[in-house]
Amino acid sequence: MSLSFPPFTRWVKRLIIICAAVYFLQVVLGAIAPQLARNVEIYFGLVPFFVLHYGFVWQLVTYSFLHASVSHLLLNMLTLWMFGSQEEQDWGTRKFLEFYFFCVAGAALVTVAVSYTGLPGASPVIPTIGASGGIYGLLIAFGMLYGDREVFLFPFPFSIKAKYLVAIIIFVVVIATFQPSQGGVANFAHLGGLLFGFLYIKFIPGRGLMFGWGANQDFSDSSLLARHIARKCDTTQKTPGNQCHVCGKVFSTAKCVQLHMGRWH
Repeated sequence: MSLSFPPFTRWVKRLIIICAAVYFLQVVLGAIAPQLARNVEIYFGLVPFFVLHYGFVWQLVTYSFLHASVSHLLLNMLTLWMFGSQEEQDWGTRKFLEFYFFCVAGAALVTVAVSYTGLPGASPVIPTIGASGGIYGLLIAFGMLYGDREVFLFPFPFSIKAKYLVAIIIFVVVIATFQPSQGGVANFAHLGGLLFGFLYIKFIPGRGLMFGWGANQDFSDSSLLARHIARKCDTTQKTPGNQCHVCGKVFSTAKCVQLHMGRWH
């Protein structure tokens, strides 16, 4: 097994650039116009009170482009690159973006709901910012779809199977969620991302929610779908029993084409 880094796929790269540029603007505004910077955070961050009572529905998405610190930004963007690139490669741009923002919006809805529960530290007027909802959705998807793949814990010189890494992360997030001193209610956005990521992978049709609205690649032609899967099912990789690059199952390319004909991942 060799150490290799994933490529910067098209929309992973764009999301990273957008988040970095937005954070740069946050820092600049914070230095020259602190009140304006605060207003931007309130207007574009996730404030449950404004979403429910003033119709600020854009906040269900825009909060994911704002970050609280350099470390917050770097950790989220590193995870987006390390795990999101593989998923964008295998799913294609349309499904990747659909999944990512499905988790972002789902995490926001969970945060809005929790803010009105009266839990310690919960308040509908406290802004929530960060891409963590979408990031945690990508993490659980990776664990479910590529569970047996070895993941290097950069910068540590050892690896762990993806399913175990995701299990550890879920455990840590659950513990942190009920400790207000560790971020408390803000961590419900993480749990929301995990929940909606799980629901999407488990119950949404393999072609995605918007397949009928027009996709980047039309798989209505079965021969085109077969050729695409044959290209994705990389049997030249040194995996036990020719492991399918798309679904992780061990099949020959021809068998995998038949398997995926009615269910595209």
